[in-house]
Amino acid sequence: MANVRKPEDIARNRPATWLAVGVAALAGAAVFNRWSAARAERDHPPIGAFVEIDGTPVHYFQRGTGPAIVLIHGSASLVDDFVVSGLVDLLAEHHRVIAFDRPGYGYTPRPRGIEWTPGRQASLLVAACAQLGIDRPLVVGHSWGTLPALAWALDYPQAISGLALLSGYYFPTGRPDAVMAAIAGAPGIGDIVANTVAPLQTRVTGPIGNKMIFSPTDPTDAFLAEMPFALMLRPSQLRATAIDSGQMPASAARQAPRYGALDLPMAIIWGDGDKLVKQEDQSPVLAEQIPKAVTTRMEGVGHMVHHTDPTRVAAAILAVADRL
Repeated sequence: MANVRKPEDIARNRPATWLAVGVAALAGAAVFNRWSAARAERDHPPIGAFVEIDGTPVHYFQRGTGPAIVLIHGSASLVDDFVVSGLVDLLAEHHRVIAFDRPGYGYTPRPRGIEWTPGRQASLLVAACAQLGIDRPLVVGHSWGTLPALAWALDYPQAISGLALLSGYYFPTGRPDAVMAAIAGAPGIGDIVANTVAPLQTRVTGPIGNKMIFSPTDPTDAFLAEMPFALMLRPSQLRATAIDSGQMPASAARQAPRYGALDLPMAIIWGDGDKLVKQEDQSPVLAEQIPKAVTTRMEGVGHMVHHTDPTRVAAAILAVADRL
């Protein structure tokens, strides 16, 4: 007589079955994401060159000649962001323009065992500039990139001549997304999430996110057609994004008390329609603390100011260069 499984036996084994299915699904996702990352790097090779700092190869893109302008990208991004926006071409007409991939983004790796605070990231880029023969550049930061740009000015004032801050986050605020990002970036669980769930989720939510960062305007055609989104979906970059997003409020809190000491030519540029960063709590407040800073408030513009109106943003940056 054939064995008949009793209902209670089926119920007893169900958790183990679901666990096995879940593990298999995660393993399959990890294999797919690894394959996708390799394909992304094959389809989108580095667009620049490398300089090695303490064993870390730092990827940079360079164009033009003249006084140096350094560009630091925001969270989830890479050097291509400034190239695709047209900002590099506009600034390179009379300047040497260098855009760096921050640690964990694009083709700059993020070594483990180092707390990559804005200050630590700034120190890496200062060293990279020194090795490239770049002396006291004008430093431009966008979004999260404004934090290492400010750390550069605060910690290495002898290695910077001016500052331009675009769509920045300067003061700590309550951000539920930072809490979730901190969990996703934690050791262990963060690696699992980055290698399995995060790339698949971002593939689904990415188009919505692109609309949000540009809102109230639409993403530009160049942004949608030319940005290497596949590189931005690699587990290594998603993990770096999660870690940086999670540390953002604490990083701003550490630096904010020192802003009043800044004494260099500076521009603060933001869109009043920014949906990613509530700018009324950020850029205008920073401007009050630094009266010498020249402000540019772009009406009806979102977070991606350099894509929406690169000519105006370039003019604001070059106005700082003219004061040096």
